Amino acid sequence: MNSKQRVQNLLDFIDVSPSPWHAVNTIQQKLLDCEFVRLNEHERWHLKQGGRYYVIRDDSSIILFVMGQKPLVETGFKIIGAHTDSPGLRLKPNPVMGVDNFVRIGVEVYGGPILATFTDRDLSLAGRISYRSDQGISTKLVDFTRPLLRLPNLAIHMNRTVNDDGLKLNKQLELPLLFSLVKDQITPQQQFLTTLAEQAEVDASAILSWELNVYDTQKGAFWGAEDEFYADSQLDNLASCHAGLTALLNDKVLQADATLVCAFFDHEEIGSSTSKGADGSFLSDILQRIGMTADERKGEEYQRALASSFMISADMAHAYQPNFPMAYEPDHKVLVNHGPVIKVNANHRYATNSVSEALFASWCEAVNVRYQKYAHRTDLPCGSTIGPLTSARLGINTVDVGNPMWAMHSLRESAGVEDHAAIIEVMKWFFLH
Repeated sequence: MNSKQRVQNLLDFIDVSPSPWHAVNTIQQKLLDCEFVRLNEHERWHLKQGGRYYVIRDDSSIILFVMGQKPLVETGFKIIGAHTDSPGLRLKPNPVMGVDNFVRIGVEVYGGPILATFTDRDLSLAGRISYRSDQGISTKLVDFTRPLLRLPNLAIHMNRTVNDDGLKLNKQLELPLLFSLVKDQITPQQQFLTTLAEQAEVDASAILSWELNVYDTQKGAFWGAEDEFYADSQLDNLASCHAGLTALLNDKVLQADATLVCAFFDHEEIGSSTSKGADGSFLSDILQRIGMTADERKGEEYQRALASSFMISADMAHAYQPNFPMAYEPDHKVLVNHGPVIKVNANHRYATNSVSEALFASWCEAVNVRYQKYAHRTDLPCGSTIGPLTSARLGINTVDVGNPMWAMHSLRESAGVEDHAAIIEVMKWFFLH
């Protein structure tokens, strides 16, 4: 499969995964096709050598693993971590406002999106609802798929300085999304709830709550003179999830000696300190249970396995944008289509140390993939990843890496076609060696 085909698979993956809940559902379908078995945290586990398993916590975080051919204490865990969520807008519990003959939908800001990129786009809603059913409280995924909402810009005649000062949106007053005109025969609240109920195919009176994500309905696309770039929503960080998943679901990798793990967490964009986030107990709970079931909890065996483990924290990296040279550290300008990026920060905003950095570089060299190194501009605050959180919680040596991309946290992000296939090859090597 060539690089462009790899990216087309990625775009297809993203376009059917408009929310973290949908992303996990998409991953689950791929796992079922490869004969993975779902495990329930409430039940006793019986794991087998070479067995393929996965665990979902609260619908939007998932850990999948393959039991190795050799004892865990000899090989340790080989882990790739990423996150399923992206910054954006989420509906409030009581979102409907009927004002000035318009029905508007109130939203909260989730994480740190570039708000201006939500204007003048064909927006829709996706996520999950909770409702009464014969079984008690049930949940269901919802995706409207069609343009449903819009945030129209103010005309330049009424905002004369927008091109000089930039578009600034008041989060409380100017982010509500236009949904409809007010109707005489139905209240705005009933209108919205009826629309939601019809899409979910449940009775409106049964709906109790929702977690709904605003997303752009435009599909992913290639661009550039030779289609060397691609654009889509949620590249940060579904591109890393897709790369890790693709690497794991390789026929040779599935027969690996070591126990292999992919951990894809929700809530990274808001700090990860939740029951299903990377700073929660999810990964440590699953690794401990693997160790217990693999009879590796006797004495110091589990701790020895952890000490022999390694984790790749995969999250997208800031590619150099030549229109804004002053935003980058002059000697660390990483370029799209020049290979994966090793992210380094002296204050440990990234988990990379000199040993993990050297290891990842050697894996790139082993598969003839170029690599780059990134350090953030010293006078700008540096972002972080799940890497430092999981490394500290588990005591596992970790490297922070990712592919270079433009417009991180925009509703429409871009990256290079060659890089996605490259990082998949490095991840496959990591799993196998």
